[in-house]
Amino acid sequence: MEIRRLLTSDLDAVLALNNDNVPGVSELDKAELARLTAMTSASSVVELDGVFAGFYMVMPAGVEYDSLNYTWFSRHASELGYDAFAYLDRIAVAPDARRQGVGRSLYAHLIDKLVGSVPVLFCEVNLQPRNDRSLAFHAAIGFREVGQQDSDCGRKRVSLLALDLNPKRSDQNISR
Repeated sequence: MEIRRLLTSDLDAVLALNNDNVPGVSELDKAELARLTAMTSASSVVELDGVFAGFYMVMPAGVEYDSLNYTWFSRHASELGYDAFAYLDRIAVAPDARRQGVGRSLYAHLIDKLVGSVPVLFCEVNLQPRNDRSLAFHAAIGFREVGQQDSDCGRKRVSLLALDLNPKRSDQNISR
């Protein structure tokens, strides 16, 4: 398994995998993916035996990103006790690469990159439509719920999650 920086040449594969994972992530077109990629503070892909198997994209605090969930975290970070944050905007693993440790490896890679630079990693997981596998995965890593919110005229509800990246305070269960 190789995890490396996301390159422009990866964008077609990222777009296809992203859109195959709706509603776990929001649908994108090529222009929006390029715009989001330019805003990221961290974006990586994973390959298994040289074959694209997944990706993640992380936004820093303070970017002009109109995502409802990013906006929630931006408004509430300080009251949650954080002066800075990283927001995992999207992560996806190819169906044939699931249950092989790819997701856990992507998270471990990301956390290693972030520890020491930001105090918390935020993300969200769907409650409606419910994504029990992702909820359990995030709980096992050590994410805690800090809020919930509805979107898409009430057709979607998310659990807003935080992972403390302060090694002295964190009780993460992810191998690094």
